[in-house]
Amino acid sequence: MLLKRSKEEVVLLMLCGLSIPSILPFGIVRLFQGNLLMATVDLLIVLGMLCIMVFVWRTRRVRLAGIAVTVFYSMGMLAAVYVKGVPIVYWVYPTMIAAFFILRAKEALMINSVSLLCLIAILHDAMLLLDLSSLVVTLVLINLFAYIFSDRTSLQHFELNQQAEKDFLTGAGNRRAFDKQLQTICAKDGMQKDVCILILDLDHFKRINDQFGHMVGDQVLRQFCSLLRSRIRTVDSFFRYGGEEFVVIAMGIDDIAAARFAEELRSLVERAQLLRDHPVTVSIGVAKKLTGEDSEAWFQRADAKLYEAKLSGRNAVRVAREESA
Repeated sequence: MLLKRSKEEVVLLMLCGLSIPSILPFGIVRLFQGNLLMATVDLLIVLGMLCIMVFVWRTRRVRLAGIAVTVFYSMGMLAAVYVKGVPIVYWVYPTMIAAFFILRAKEALMINSVSLLCLIAILHDAMLLLDLSSLVVTLVLINLFAYIFSDRTSLQHFELNQQAEKDFLTGAGNRRAFDKQLQTICAKDGMQKDVCILILDLDHFKRINDQFGHMVGDQVLRQFCSLLRSRIRTVDSFFRYGGEEFVVIAMGIDDIAAARFAEELRSLVERAQLLRDHPVTVSIGVAKKLTGEDSEAWFQRADAKLYEAKLSGRNAVRVAREESA
């Protein structure tokens, strides 16, 4: 079951799951010892972790749950230190470090900074100034190092994702990035303005590879992508679907505007002379996203129009009109 969960969900569920057996025995022992206040704190933390686990398992909303877990942990830690004092101040360290595993670096640092101020207020009469200063400096350094590590890790993760979603030859988004974008759009069905798919296929590209070689073919693909990127808008997305087939997701335009846009792209490629003394043209199929339509049906309608453009002699645009879909 965990294999079907995102890594954020797994981390949060495991953290809560490990916290329960770590804290519950202390709560039970203190309950039998008659230390009702500390036992209540421990058992409330356990109950809170259980509630958060159920919430994450059912809703898969990790961001809100992560903030709740961190705040809950921090409040529990401060309550425990307030009741028991210096002897359990060591619980502050894992609590603050855990925040950086759950939240974004800035969010964790903000919550931990507030916790540290509260901790100083709680302990300023219970510890010598030198000891309290040493504790504060240690916690500040721990938070600083954890922040740097978390921030750098997030940046590296982002860069790796960017690389994993780019086609190495053309720099366009790859099939993985395209599928992800399509799922995002379909998940927001009815919540956004018009959006259209344009599927572009370079005509007779195999002949270019056969006649001029694959290195020349690769150069044509790179020039083709550079040409299209110079024309598409910043709100649009551009992907290499496979081979010589590419996709543009055009946001905020209906099928009529998308048809004009596709015709501009077709004409741009025809005039560009991507290969000297050899014509390079493109066929384009266009389809607007229909309300309630899934990604596969949407793509298939555009692909059918691409096939129609090729059957009509290539170097053409064909559009799936909304009323006939």
